[in-house]
Amino acid sequence: MLYLNKQEGMTLSKHAELYDILIDKDDEWRLLNEMVDFSFITDMLRDKYSLDMGRPAEDIERMFKYLLLKNSFKLSDERLVKRTKTDLLFKYFLGYVPEETQLIDPSLLTKFRRQRIGDIGSEDDSKVATNLMDELIKKTVEIAKANGIIEEKVKIITDSTHSNALYSSISPREELIRRAKDLRKMVYKFDESYKDKMPKKRENTGILEDQMEYTKELLKLIKLDELLVAKEPVLERVEYLEEMLDDTNDQLEYSKEQDARVGHKTADTSFFGYKTHLAMTPERIITGAVITSGEKHDGKELQSLVEKTERIGLKVEAVIGDTAYSEADNIKYCEQEKIKLASKLSKMVTHGNSKRSKEFEYNKDAEMYVCPAGHMAIKKAKQGSKNPKQGYNTQVECYYFDIEKCKKCPLKEGCYKEGSKTKTYSVTIKSDIHIKHMDYMETEEFQKLYEDRYKIEAKNGELKNSYGYDKANGCGKLGMTIQGASTLFMANMKRIIKLKAVKKQNIDQE
Repeated sequence: MLYLNKQEGMTLSKHAELYDILIDKDDEWRLLNEMVDFSFITDMLRDKYSLDMGRPAEDIERMFKYLLLKNSFKLSDERLVKRTKTDLLFKYFLGYVPEETQLIDPSLLTKFRRQRIGDIGSEDDSKVATNLMDELIKKTVEIAKANGIIEEKVKIITDSTHSNALYSSISPREELIRRAKDLRKMVYKFDESYKDKMPKKRENTGILEDQMEYTKELLKLIKLDELLVAKEPVLERVEYLEEMLDDTNDQLEYSKEQDARVGHKTADTSFFGYKTHLAMTPERIITGAVITSGEKHDGKELQSLVEKTERIGLKVEAVIGDTAYSEADNIKYCEQEKIKLASKLSKMVTHGNSKRSKEFEYNKDAEMYVCPAGHMAIKKAKQGSKNPKQGYNTQVECYYFDIEKCKKCPLKEGCYKEGSKTKTYSVTIKSDIHIKHMDYMETEEFQKLYEDRYKIEAKNGELKNSYGYDKANGCGKLGMTIQGASTLFMANMKRIIKLKAVKKQNIDQE
């Protein structure tokens, strides 16, 4: 029979008491098992499995738990399975008995990520990953509500955090070179004679396929030496390089990093990758997330974040965000939905007043617009009259782009006119709705709400520093979404566990 629910095939063990002896009652992985019913994972992915074809499938909940461990401990698939054989905490979390030695084949975990959660290149299966992320957040919010940590009516703080793509904007070749070099250095520490045995490098050709071929030869050579591969530091780097080679094969076949884009943190700094747009309560519980390519404007996702938050059973009373969220469309939306918007206007907040506002993105840090191709304006200037003419405001902010880039741009059709000496993008300065919002910014209510905005900066730092969210660990938007799903779930659950303990301590002291 196909096991699609909890570990139905798990047998009782006389050694199970070891878990109670060696794993603390307040260990976060034990508490995670006790607090979360993972059966919803099975319900979500049931259609991805066939009940009457192929060999019996591994337990879905267990496979998902493997994924949580992989992302939390930054392990390769093979390293994760090997560690589980000797790590009682891992075995307990995964539902194995202590003496279990017959675990999954590492290839099943790879298949689970790529074919069960998301089928490479499939738009529909990319939605599965997004739905999974939403469902995981929903589950944590339900647990937070049940434990009295958050109420049904909430204020949400919005912001985005960026993640660099697994591969650079040029090629995955450099990452293969870096990991191969790291492996060679470790080999030399154990046996310097390998300096004369290594295959001939092909780094100078600049061709990805050449570096992939070299990597295969390097791995083949080292794996022939059983004594050398038995050294733990060498084996760890061999497996790390093998997984990168496997991912690179997929990158080459499907060109998945085409999902990533150049984003600008300031006028002078940029990154190549993705943005995760977040909504969070003042208690630092994430209630919604949207993953986009790096160039997307934060403010455009406000409505989606509000809707995601309300779909999981919460009522949004106020939105708190930086200047990126003060565009006219957002002010109108919040006014219509009777939501208070505590977002300060930028010096020139004019998004949405141009015919091409959905194509050109405003970067709040650099205070410049970015074109659809990802190029940032190089300067700006005011034009028109400050005084209304025939009842209309004629003053505009004109943004100038590098004309040499425009001439060569693959997206120039309909945007750049051949022979033009300049390329500009103009937007109207100050609408009536912004003037009204300026008055609201002076109120005590606005100031009180805005005091909570700093909290999401700390959450972004936590995601990057504690969860490695500063860099994607998989290819494309699909890989980033899978990473986001597990990372945001763990961040929420750890926060809930901490707040629940604090709440219990306060009750005990009373």
